[in-house]
Amino acid sequence: MPSPYDFASMTALICFEAAARNLGFKAAAQEMNVTPAAISHQIKALEQDLGCALFLRRHRGVELTEKGAFLLVALQRGFETISDTVSQLRDRPDTADVTIRATTAVSALWLTPKITAFWKIHPEITVSQIISDVAATTSRHDLSIGYAATGDDSGEWREIFRDQIRAYGTPRFAKEHAISRVEDLLRAPLIHMNDDNNGWTNWSDWFRALGHPPPTGRGLFVTNHMIALQAAEDDVGAVMGWEGLMPRALQAGRLTCLVPESIPSPLAFSLRLSPRASKRARLFADWLTQG
Repeated sequence: MPSPYDFASMTALICFEAAARNLGFKAAAQEMNVTPAAISHQIKALEQDLGCALFLRRHRGVELTEKGAFLLVALQRGFETISDTVSQLRDRPDTADVTIRATTAVSALWLTPKITAFWKIHPEITVSQIISDVAATTSRHDLSIGYAATGDDSGEWREIFRDQIRAYGTPRFAKEHAISRVEDLLRAPLIHMNDDNNGWTNWSDWFRALGHPPPTGRGLFVTNHMIALQAAEDDVGAVMGWEGLMPRALQAGRLTCLVPESIPSPLAFSLRLSPRASKRARLFADWLTQG
């Protein structure tokens, strides 16, 4: 019996996943060593096949639609299962000395620069990342980073940082909606994280902690923090951000803190060490948590 997805369709799905993860056709093309036009062609064919738009094309790049974000999560889950199966079938050990799992946002905004700095000090140690916004199942990794309370499993947990949660947006957005106080945000457009797999603090939690009712303005709901930040940079709405993940966006002037008020993060970004973590994995963990 033929598969419902032929090789051409699988190629389109792989192109879509790369474009969605990178939030751009050009970056996906560089990753796959093809032209941006080829990526665009595959995604258009996929959208026609599915009968829905997966991306919003904007002048500064692309954004995932709600259906596009849903497909991305499904693909990441499927690719992760395939990766786990292949790893289990191999008789040889992993080539990387250390494997660490993190979400897209933590990897892009915090972890990748840290790995680069570590490699300059320890060039003999190879660190590989597993990037996924889907809850971990049987993925083989030495370390993982999550925004969560430390677990009571067999792993060893270390707190990385527990910082302040603030409201961010573009200077243009702040001016357009006359935002200078928390009360102004109650009626302003807000970008909401809507993901049951992560215990992200939400806008209602944030306002409640500051003694205010839930917001009443229109909202955009997404399942990926990087998509939320991109939407904020495109003036769609205000977004909540953790100080430890925001320095690069603030230094580049893409976003600014909208009001002086903030709340302490109820959960910490924590590092979990697998019981089978090697000496090199523990060396990297020590460096990561002490830096």
